[in-house]
Amino acid sequence: MKHLNPNRRLLSMFNENQVIAKVLQGDMRAFDLLVKQYEKLVCYVIYRMIKNKEDMEDVCQDVFIKVYCNLSQFDHRAKLSTWIAKIAYLTAVSHLKKNKQNAATNYPDNLDDLHFTNEHPEQLLTRKDTAEYLEHMIAQLPEKYRVVITLYHLKEFSYTEIGEITGLPEGTVKTHLFRARQLLKDALTAN
Repeated sequence: MKHLNPNRRLLSMFNENQVIAKVLQGDMRAFDLLVKQYEKLVCYVIYRMIKNKEDMEDVCQDVFIKVYCNLSQFDHRAKLSTWIAKIAYLTAVSHLKKNKQNAATNYPDNLDDLHFTNEHPEQLLTRKDTAEYLEHMIAQLPEKYRVVITLYHLKEFSYTEIGEITGLPEGTVKTHLFRARQLLKDALTAN
């Protein structure tokens, strides 16, 4: 008989209201479950903005410290995942501003002339599988587009939720998503 990891079974039965209540009562096992439930989401958001591995790990830890310290302020109007993603996004933005690396203002003046790579897409596809190639292409996008496309397509947040996370109006979220898709499409069909 196969033995299941007890945390794995608990994650599949994750009840955010019960976990929040237990964390607020000081149950660190419940907080561990919360971290396990949302660590991939936090890593996705942070990874799209911060490329240095050590910085990324530090920011991820900072996010969960903020989640723990501020969980009593979570008001249940949004989903817990949206609230945590917003903390991740804002923490990453704060880190970038503080360290002046990959600043959000370093976008090319003319995004239509943005070139992703000198390599032909077929060359990259023969060296890597499609998912890795797409990750490579997404990584070339300006930060504001990387974040929106990741939250929408990979994490399946709605326009409204992305707006809550990033602080952008819904129309701007749609525009960023459209431009990100267009840049990817142009890069994939070039040459």
